[in-house]
Amino acid sequence: MSQYDVITLGETMMRLAPPGQLRIEQTTVFDIEIGGTESNMAVGLARLGMNVAWLSRLPENALGRRLARILKGNGVDVSHVVWAEDERLGTFFIEFGDGSRPTSVIYDRANSAMARMQPTDLPVDLFQPGMARHLHLTGITVAISDTAAATAERTCRLAKDAGWTISFDPNYRAKLWTPEACREGCQPFAEAADIFFIPIRDAQTIYKIPEDATPEQALAEFQAMFPQATIVLTLGGEGCIAVEPGKAPIHQPVFPVQGSVGRIGAGDAFIAGVLYRYLAPENPDQWLSESLLWGTAAAAFKYSIPGDMALFEHSEVAALIESAGSGASQVQR
Repeated sequence: MSQYDVITLGETMMRLAPPGQLRIEQTTVFDIEIGGTESNMAVGLARLGMNVAWLSRLPENALGRRLARILKGNGVDVSHVVWAEDERLGTFFIEFGDGSRPTSVIYDRANSAMARMQPTDLPVDLFQPGMARHLHLTGITVAISDTAAATAERTCRLAKDAGWTISFDPNYRAKLWTPEACREGCQPFAEAADIFFIPIRDAQTIYKIPEDATPEQALAEFQAMFPQATIVLTLGGEGCIAVEPGKAPIHQPVFPVQGSVGRIGAGDAFIAGVLYRYLAPENPDQWLSESLLWGTAAAAFKYSIPGDMALFEHSEVAALIESAGSGASQVQR
């Protein structure tokens, strides 16, 4: 049995938000949370019962220790984190919109401890056959700095050499790089991936998929680009559609969502649900349909949870799937 089911690498930041819908200019206090797409996913997977380790680089101070303790308290192994003296933790300020005012984000992450991570910081002994089963990476790590990108590249190479499977999500952030730079920077990771996740909006922005293309046409485009990978295309309110190499596409509708206090992080919860059933399928021949079902259920549950992390229990997601019954079943096209 492997020591870990999943390893992930990335930056997690401190999140500061005015209470409710107050503007940053109005508030005298901030609610403090933590947020990072890879660690959000790791928490979701850990709470579903997977053994997950998060790799990163944190400042050796109270902020870094607080962040690590929160992740550890939610079941994520942080023992391989690199600790750096006299460095800074990336932060971001989020102002939640209401009605005509959109939610806005201000990042303060330049030269953070994680942005200065080097390939030599990786725990090479971890990347051995049998130590883990799967690696998950995103384009955010590639975008934050050249050294972080080089670290991600080495992580991917070491995982491949160790025989692990790999998933990748470009997770485009316009404040970090251009669509062209994103496509170029993400190319080697997409080519190495066994599962390639991409939202339809990123498909249109990064890969110039026409807005009037059907989901099946978009899938076909990605199958041509990355024929080795299972492609998972998320469609917002239309659910998701995915295809394994050489098989027919499978569509999964969304679960009914009540409220939207936890919209941020829902995509990370989706990936956690998908990877959970990918690594622990009830029926290996139907792993993809099972994975999409768990992914959409996990995302729907996350909508009810404030903050970035998917603080659900396995039993709660399973109960949501059970209660939805055939109304949330997959449809093959």
